[in-house]
Amino acid sequence: MKPDRDTPMPPVSAVIITYNESANLRRTVSQLYWCSEIIIVDSFSTDGTDLIAREENCKLIQRAFHGFGDQKRYAVSQCKHEWILCLDADEVLTNELITEIWSELRSPEEKHALSFPSSLVFRKQRFRFGRESNRQVIKMFNRRFGEVNNDRIHEKIEVRGTIIRLKNPVLHYSYRDITQYFTKFDLYTEWCAENYFKSGKRKSKSIIIISIPYYFFKYYLADRNMLNGLNGFYWSVLMSFYHFVKYLKLEDMHQSETSLLSRRSKAFRKVIPVFRENSIFSGSAGIL
Repeated sequence: MKPDRDTPMPPVSAVIITYNESANLRRTVSQLYWCSEIIIVDSFSTDGTDLIAREENCKLIQRAFHGFGDQKRYAVSQCKHEWILCLDADEVLTNELITEIWSELRSPEEKHALSFPSSLVFRKQRFRFGRESNRQVIKMFNRRFGEVNNDRIHEKIEVRGTIIRLKNPVLHYSYRDITQYFTKFDLYTEWCAENYFKSGKRKSKSIIIISIPYYFFKYYLADRNMLNGLNGFYWSVLMSFYHFVKYLKLEDMHQSETSLLSRRSKAFRKVIPVFRENSIFSGSAGIL
């Protein structure tokens, strides 16, 4: 059923979390003119992101960063409206997607969330093939039926209800250049390895060794990044290296833990004889 053009659209709150996003923020906010409010939760940027947020008439809140899930949950808690659009500062709605969102929100069909295809823009090229060009992500939801989970990294919107899949993409300008890629690379591999470590996961040496050829095959051939040209090749190489380093950092964490336990065990064995000799629990004078 096509929506009636006179049907009012429910008000939408847009939320964005930022840290040093001055290169991206104006482009993203320029496509949110239709939202009733834009809330930016900034982690004390040093590049003028806060000034841009104020110039663009956004509601700015500065707050220490403790993880992506935690920060986005806080941002949502500051919203006035039930419908929430949750974007990253490097994600930009296309005009076609905005039209599609309006149509869905005016439609009488029951819905509790909208998901969009995410299309990666890498080295100024929009990828049209592969997982990076078709991955559906939930970006809009009714807060009565959904919430952002509390994961430190790779957080998700979890919904209890009907999710409508839209056709037009949100453009993801994830990396300005290779320097920024490796800045994020170091942080994300560290956090992912920590999550694996805390949950007790391990990766064998054989898996670490084959991770580069395995993931290159997956990204370049199975995911069809070869159709994205030379940048598709570059992306596949970088992503295969990402998994390799993530697993290697995990192994380092387990080795550090083993080394620490070994040192503690040796120290304990040295202390035990002395403890027994001087223990208040030994001999007839012991206290129970």
